[in-house]
This record gives sequence, C-alpha cells and structure tokens, in this order.
Amino acid sequence: MAELLLSVVIHKQQLKTKTMSVNNKHLATILLGAAAAFGAYKYSKMSDEEKQKLADSVKDKFHKLKDEAENAGDKAKEYFKNLKGKATDMFKEHFPGAEKHFDEFFDKGASESTPGTASTPGTSTMGA
Repeated sequence: MAELLLSVVIHKQQLKTKTMSVNNKHLATILLGAAAAFGAYKYSKMSDEEKQKLADSVKDKFHKLKDEAENAGDKAKEYFKNLKGKATDMFKEHFPGAEKHFDEFFDKGASESTPGTASTPGTSTMGA
C-alpha cells in the first residue's frame, strides 16, 4: 500500500513539472491579442464615414501630442538654463571668492600650456 501511495505521489510530482504554467506575461499577451482582435472586428464593421472620422480623430490627437512634446523640449531647455543660473548664484553667495580663484586657475592653466612651452612626457627641455 505504501509503495502504491509513493508511486502516485512521484507520478503527480512529475506531472507538475511537465505542465506549463501561465504567468502574468502570458495573460497580458492573451488579453492584448483579444483586445486587438476585437478592435479589428469593430473597425471592419464601421462605415467609411466612421472610419474617416476615426482617422481624423487619431491624427488630431497625434498632432496635439507632438505639439506638447515640442513645447516640453523648449520648457526643459529654459528650466535647466534657469536652474544653472540659480546654482551659479548660490555658489557665488556661499563661496564669494570662488569665481576669482577659478578664473586664476584656468588662466594660469591656459598660459602654462601655450604652444612651444609644453613638453611631452619622456623628453627633456634641457640641451644635450
């Protein structure tokens, strides 16, 4: 009796591993396919006038979305420009001498790397 029970449990466990489980991705794919099929069915049953109205509606919505995206790009450029200005002002407020130090540092770096005075690694500027 115990052997029969054990063989049934083993057989049941083997069946569980062989069956394919349906996860959320599969379910979403099935639902999306069903929605697409229903949409195609409804579209095929529309009159030519209704199809034209639907196409015009989609075009209008697309153009509105495109305009909003273009405006958002312009707004983002201005926002970051303002943010840069505010950050610069805050930096100057908290570190008043920083601008002068940066100017001196970069001017000094530019004057040191003028052509003819820079040496390449491994070469000497002294005569032989």
